[in-house]
Formats: sequence, C-alpha cells, structure tokens
Amino acid sequence: MSRRTIRLGVALLGLIAIVAVGWYLASPLFINQTVDEALPESVAGVSELVEIPSEEELERISAEAIRSIEEAGLEGGSEPDKVMEEEMPASALQAAVLHTGEFMGADEFHQGMGSAAIYQAADGSLLLRLENFRVTNGPDLHVLLANGEKPTGEENMGQFLDLGELKGNVGNQNYEIPAGTDLSIYNSVVIYCQPFHVVFATATLTP
Repeated sequence: MSRRTIRLGVALLGLIAIVAVGWYLASPLFINQTVDEALPESVAGVSELVEIPSEEELERISAEAIRSIEEAGLEGGSEPDKVMEEEMPASALQAAVLHTGEFMGADEFHQGMGSAAIYQAADGSLLLRLENFRVTNGPDLHVLLANGEKPTGEENMGQFLDLGELKGNVGNQNYEIPAGTDLSIYNSVVIYCQPFHVVFATATLTP
C-alpha cells in the first residue's frame, strides 16, 4: 500500500469523524424531539397550591380537636374518657404543588417557554413537571435544580442537582427528584448544555 493511499485513508477517516461530530453538535438545532408524558396518578388532579401543615400545626389541630370532642362529650352527658380517634387532615394526605415557575430563554439564541412545577405526592415523593414546554434544542441538554435564581452559567449557578438528560425539547415531561432533597436550597430549574457549559433556559421557582 502506497503512502498516498495511506494519507487518503487517514484523511477520509478524519473527514468522517469531523462530519460525525458536526452532526452530533448541529443536528439538534434544527431537529425537535417531542415528548408527551401524562401527569402521574400520584399527583393527578392537583390544580392549585395546597398548604401542607407542619408537624407543630398538626399537633395543634389534634389537640384542639380532642379538646372539642371532650367538651362535646361532657355537655352531652357521655363518658369523657371515650375520645374519638381523629383523622389526619385531608390536606396532609393529598398531593400538593410546592413550587412553580415560568421558563424564559437565556438569550436571543437560546429560547425557552412553558411552566415548571414541583409536586409532592401523598407518600412524600417529589416530582418536577414541565408543561407546555419548549426550548431551543442542543446537544446533551440536562435538567438541573439550581441555587441561583436566574443563572447564566457555572459562575452563578451555585449548588445544583442534576435530574438527568432532557427527554425532549418540546412537550410535557416528568422528572423524579431524589428522596430527602432539601428544596429550600434550590431557586430555579435550569436547562443546561453540558458539553459547552451553556444555560439554555431558566424558570425561577416560587412557593
């Protein structure tokens, strides 16, 4: 095999590699990936913010309920030591929306829209839901919870939690939040391009 043939082969392999990398980086810019996940049954039907009582509030409610039952028993002549077992307040057993936010693009090129909501199911599990969502597509986009309210990059991202690769740049989608996550740390949802360390869109979270 001549040197010229070897050079041509190396050049051809190099060209194929460049095309492959170029396709990986550029194709998402003009190819949308659409998903449409349903809201899980564990949080379905929640359409408004539901306040979940603290342990102190639950204890206060319980004490007041027991006192009311005792007083009613005494007034009615029934035995005061027979206290009905109080049921847990319905708001503590239902799913709730804890935080919400609206997406906005990071700049003129990186655009984003739609809503973000963090749900807490009745069993305590946490879920991030993106609805009517659309963002400029890009390579290896990830969904983050970040400490910064409107981060523009790593320099002001603060502490963050990676919830995984973005399932699609268009459509409704769900992301599980690990058990035990302290949501008070995080102020925003961020769509982040890992290869280039670029923020594509953010949603500031509010209670």
